[in-house]
Amino acid sequence: MSYHVNEKGYYGQFGGAFIPEMLYPNVEELRQNYLKVMAEPDFKKEFDQLLKDYVGRPTPLYFAKRMSKKYNTNIYLKREDLCHTGAHKINNTIGQILMAKRLKKTRIIAETGAGQHGVATATVCALAGLECIVYMGEIDIARQAPNVARMKMLGAEVRPALSGSRTLKDATNEAIRDWINNPIDTHYIIGSAVGPHPYPDMVARFQSVVSEEIKWQLKEVEGRENPDYVVACVGGGSNAAGAYYHYLNEPDVKLIAVEAAGKGIYTGESAATSVLGKEGVIHGSKTLLMQTNDGQITEPYSISAGLDYPGVGPMHAHLYETKRAEFISVTDDEAMIAGLELSQLEGIIPAIETSHALAIFEDKKFKPEDVVVISLSGRGDKDLNTYIDYFKL
Repeated sequence: MSYHVNEKGYYGQFGGAFIPEMLYPNVEELRQNYLKVMAEPDFKKEFDQLLKDYVGRPTPLYFAKRMSKKYNTNIYLKREDLCHTGAHKINNTIGQILMAKRLKKTRIIAETGAGQHGVATATVCALAGLECIVYMGEIDIARQAPNVARMKMLGAEVRPALSGSRTLKDATNEAIRDWINNPIDTHYIIGSAVGPHPYPDMVARFQSVVSEEIKWQLKEVEGRENPDYVVACVGGGSNAAGAYYHYLNEPDVKLIAVEAAGKGIYTGESAATSVLGKEGVIHGSKTLLMQTNDGQITEPYSISAGLDYPGVGPMHAHLYETKRAEFISVTDDEAMIAGLELSQLEGIIPAIETSHALAIFEDKKFKPEDVVVISLSGRGDKDLNTYIDYFKL
């Protein structure tokens, strides 16, 4: 069985490109060119060079000694929080800005929830000297104020999404609307492994540098390329796609995807798509999606702005359906406690998204000899206000 996309843009039964006719030329242009462009030696050279000199890769694979001792297993943290801008998002935006330039686009749009993808997009637009417009839900603008300020300082225009739940889904709707109105000169940098084909595959390929590094880094410290487990939080799923990518066809490596259960899976305030989702189409791809019986999208909820999405990328829907990955849901409370614990055990304040992945150790037991690699997808600076309010710091 393949866990990669097929030539029609599907992972099993999930994926595809369900798009309005107006967007067909844009998406088709990208589909016809993305693999060709990525294979060009010049592209590869520029991409690798920027990852090294600008992003600061390779990021360390850090053995979390005190945490490993507490949970009696071997826990390694893949330190994506140490990337320039503070999260894995920059790996993908560097790739996509180079792609946009080669396709002669002069205007960039993006959507963002937690603001990390918005910051990463604004950063690469400044680097490339291109116009940048970031759509962000009004609620997220309020809860991620430092990132909004960073985007503006980098020269981006931040446009609020005022409809629906005023979070990530609505920001994405606005960005797609903009793209339909500006099809010729605009490239839409999607920040997660979602959207119409070829986006989920393209984003996963740009993020695959994460698992590529884990392989040789683990070989150096453990004498083997394959861990027993790779753990990542999943909203749309780009950090997970990157961390899993080179292990998808290695059955001895178990994959764990951690979703946001919000206030509890069945409370009506949750984003646990694997449990609550049914097959549906959102933002151009067929995937698992939280919806009512008559197919209306239900509003997701999570304390974490980056996991507050009613669907999941088609690659992850396929991993869930085929049982290649184990999906675990973690509540707000469990995630917040895990974030505080990592801060105090290892001196690393994680993003609340990442804290969901760290929370699995309370319930899931690992063997003392297991090697568990966690994608530490982002740092917690952007979430300090949420931590302060929650813990009354």
